[in-house]
Amino acid sequence: MSMLLPLERIDHPVAAPGSLQGRVVLVTGASGGLGRATALACARVGATVVLAGRKVRALEAVYDEIEALGGPQAAIYPVDLEGAGPGDHDDIVDAVRLQCGRLDGLVHAAAHFDGLRTIDQTKPLDWLRAQQVGLNAPVLLTRACLPLLREAADAAVVFVFDDPARVGKAYWGSYGVSKFGLAGFASVLHDEQANGPLRVHGLLPAPMRTTLRRMAYFGEDATTRPTPDRTGAAVAFLLGAQAHSLRGKTLDLRTAQAS
Repeated sequence: MSMLLPLERIDHPVAAPGSLQGRVVLVTGASGGLGRATALACARVGATVVLAGRKVRALEAVYDEIEALGGPQAAIYPVDLEGAGPGDHDDIVDAVRLQCGRLDGLVHAAAHFDGLRTIDQTKPLDWLRAQQVGLNAPVLLTRACLPLLREAADAAVVFVFDDPARVGKAYWGSYGVSKFGLAGFASVLHDEQANGPLRVHGLLPAPMRTTLRRMAYFGEDATTRPTPDRTGAAVAFLLGAQAHSLRGKTLDLRTAQAS
């Protein structure tokens, strides 16, 4: 199965220095492997980063790393996407508007994966949990952010996908289904926003050294995989004006390594 947003490959996509200066970027899952790498990459090129996630102490550690870079001060918004409802997503946007006055980028880096298992081995609540974090939360948060994003002259939403040839197979369960649903939502959103200032991008990472990867490939030597830094840098690239040619496309980073 191919991605709904067509694939595009670029060698070493890196945001230009200062390319996100004056912009505000909201990153979910900001204390995780990719979320942290994304937040740091955005801060390095001038963005004010809003760190959203459920682990406050871990978010504070990322906040301190951004402080050490000497750029714009980050903001922390603790939220548990598993239990968040529409009102909670509206509250996030209200807080961003109050604290930052604008929103130029939204990155959906949060994910929920609790191991490989068959459908009949999956408990109903575990199924719903993965759908809530992996699909429902991105949909509801994007919907809540749309008015503020469209106030910017140039804004972008970045959805992180997973290889459909892998997660569409046995044992990937609710996580795999959520990723297929997310790709469908991104395609619909792009079509609806095609004539406005808001860009929609997909990102298909190469295998990374993350907790999710270790859980799915527990027999693999994690040190053979690169850290998420390269992928985070690619997200920062997509958020800037230099990525206009990739509007409505999925940036494919898988060419550097086989999965």
